[in-house]
Amino acid sequence: MARTSTRRLYLIPILSKALDILELLQTENQPLALEAIHQRTHISKTSVYRVLKTFVHRGYVAQSQDGLYRLVSRPKKIRFGFGMESSDMPFSEAVTRSLREAAASSGVDLLILDNQYDAETAVKNAGEFLRSRVDLVIEFQIKQQVAPIIADRVAGAGIPLIAIDIPHPHATFFGVDNYRVGLEAGELLASHATSVWGGKVEWVLGLDLEEAGPLVQSRITGAFEGIRSKLPEIPIESFVRIDARGMRDKSYRCVADFLTRHTKERHILIAAATDTSALGALQAVRELHREKHVAIVGQDCIPEMEQEMRRTSSPVIGSVSHEAGNYGPSLIQLGLSILSGHTVPPYNYVAHRMVTPALIAAETA
Repeated sequence: MARTSTRRLYLIPILSKALDILELLQTENQPLALEAIHQRTHISKTSVYRVLKTFVHRGYVAQSQDGLYRLVSRPKKIRFGFGMESSDMPFSEAVTRSLREAAASSGVDLLILDNQYDAETAVKNAGEFLRSRVDLVIEFQIKQQVAPIIADRVAGAGIPLIAIDIPHPHATFFGVDNYRVGLEAGELLASHATSVWGGKVEWVLGLDLEEAGPLVQSRITGAFEGIRSKLPEIPIESFVRIDARGMRDKSYRCVADFLTRHTKERHILIAAATDTSALGALQAVRELHREKHVAIVGQDCIPEMEQEMRRTSSPVIGSVSHEAGNYGPSLIQLGLSILSGHTVPPYNYVAHRMVTPALIAAETA
């Protein structure tokens, strides 16, 4: 007897009654009136009424105009898998935050895995999405060499794929127009050289991201073209591409080494593929006291970069904002459209805007 009493302590009476009602509706498979449910379950009419109203509110049961109740066949909740670039990268964190909020407001389940800026981890995470049977994968990983591997496995499982910034075979592309944002960065650098240095430029450094592939590299291609379009007299040998891997430490070392080897040059433009690279370059410039000799433009407009532009006489003269806050709603809408069978463009470009110290000052005035 003691054992039976102990077991009963773990039961929740009202939950048991609710399940009895739900099972009755499932067994009968036809609309039932409140009175009929009360008679068949022997549950008080008040309890039956409250349970039914709760089920209707939560979408498990529908009530017709004549007062009958029927079980609703609830569709499976849609689930997206999202491989975030890296929790250590501010832009990646901003995109993840935006996507998480958009998924919650749209009723989409979101499985988030951190690719950790690592090719092997990205492939492993893609496998986890397949094992979890997600309905769609959103991939944000920077290693072009594993893009075909990930894309092939996802396509083989019959799951749609959206690739952020880095094209993947079989995937719908989502991200900035890499060449265009680079071009605008270059034009800003050239305008600075014209207005501040009288058009004099000894070196143009492009802090590249080779492992991301040609499309992301076109940010630097565009930057160089933007500078050449306004300052065509700069010799081609003055343009130097450096693979900084989009990383702060690598950019710092590369720029510090370059400035140490070129101590006499006073007019150096730096176009960075990411703000993280731009901040590494800035650290080197500051440590070597070359602030007046260098102008830097980055990509992403992360908070630290925006804060830097608030400083008087900073070498950072701009950053192209990729509007990370808009990624989430756009990605969710794109994913739902794909799952609904709608035709979507193969390339989906997000809006961007150039942010400068003057713009920040005007917006905060």
